[in-house]
Amino acid sequence: VVRFSNGRLQQSDSLQFTVYRNKDKVHPRKKHRRILVSETERLSYVGNNFSSGVLKCNSLCRYFVGVLDKDSGQMEVYNAEIFNMQPLLSGRSRNVFSSALSRHVLALDVHSATAGFLLSLAAPFASFLPPSLSMEKGGDVYSVLVSCALQMDLCIEAFGTSKQKRALNVRRMNAVGSDIVSTAVSKAAADVIDAKGVTALIRDVAQDDTQNISTFLPPCNEDAETPEHVYKFEDILSPAEYEALRVPAAAFVNITAEEIAKKTEEKSHCSFVLEQLKLLPAEGKSREHKARCLWFLDTLVKFSSLKVIRKKHPMGPDCPHTISRKLMKNFTSLTYNKGSVQNFISASMKAKISAYVIALALHINGFQVDLTVLQNDLKLPESRVLDIARAMQLRISKAKGLPGLEDDLKHKLGTLSLPLPMQKVSERRRKRKRMS
Repeated sequence: VVRFSNGRLQQSDSLQFTVYRNKDKVHPRKKHRRILVSETERLSYVGNNFSSGVLKCNSLCRYFVGVLDKDSGQMEVYNAEIFNMQPLLSGRSRNVFSSALSRHVLALDVHSATAGFLLSLAAPFASFLPPSLSMEKGGDVYSVLVSCALQMDLCIEAFGTSKQKRALNVRRMNAVGSDIVSTAVSKAAADVIDAKGVTALIRDVAQDDTQNISTFLPPCNEDAETPEHVYKFEDILSPAEYEALRVPAAAFVNITAEEIAKKTEEKSHCSFVLEQLKLLPAEGKSREHKARCLWFLDTLVKFSSLKVIRKKHPMGPDCPHTISRKLMKNFTSLTYNKGSVQNFISASMKAKISAYVIALALHINGFQVDLTVLQNDLKLPESRVLDIARAMQLRISKAKGLPGLEDDLKHKLGTLSLPLPMQKVSERRRKRKRMS
């Protein structure tokens, strides 16, 4: 699947594409590298799937192309990849050529309009090049490519077809010097900094970093008058889902101190739940409410440890159908593997589960939660949990953890209080931006 960076394709029939594969079929990463070349009457276009400018969407999710058989009515699904096709200007030729040869892609001349011709001619005549144009290790690769390109341009002027000559003329007219581009970019960057200010730019970076996580957060009511209305309980558990928890949570409602001690020794539940079971109210609706919340939180933590969901009821027969459906619908992604569509928990879905766990834990524990305990239960890096907590606009503070836990003197508390704090870029991100 291709997209063009400088416009929209009007007629696809007039285009022809050529795919170049890496010669190394053993290396786990190099064997998947591809360069896609297309040529029109005006410009030549090139795209690849391994350079620094490759589209980020290919790494964030997977794409598929469905081919429908009109006779049988069946569709075959194939793995797909998006290539961002960019016009090849002479100012970019050196980087493209050097990058291609450094990855050992055989004689790919996308600079000129005759990529296929050079592919067949470069290899047999490489041994006849003079020493100054040697293509062996340590030689001047760019000199070889520029010399070949210039000679091919002369051949096109003398013997090329009308289409090749038009492409050559357009490419020369669109040639942009790298010095001019660099000067223009530097001047534009300086104008933006002068007009907007460094502080505003840092704030924009912080907002961009937060937006990547905020997509997976529970709905937030920033105009709430009380902490319990910032992340509403109904947005975490609907009334129907809350009612469905009555039967499985009965085990927590009727639990005894001896059973809690045994579960703590066996570590049959996450640390947060085991500690909160010791603090259950004596009786009444408050005890049942907290038991239901703890049962669902424990289920979320266990669900987050799964990778690929192969069973219809991954959390066992005791999990109500309503809850299983909620987990599969809201906290999994779809992937196509070995001829079938499967549910799996991606990194983004695990971040979403973590955000809902934090929100539910806030409701359980009076809107203050030990983030280090949840981090250990969810098996996430501390930086990831803190990023999610900051995106949820919690106030982070240090505190002594529970006795017997690892690093009990370095625990981080997350508190939800009003007014909500302004989101700030972390020191780690600010230093990295400054260094670059």
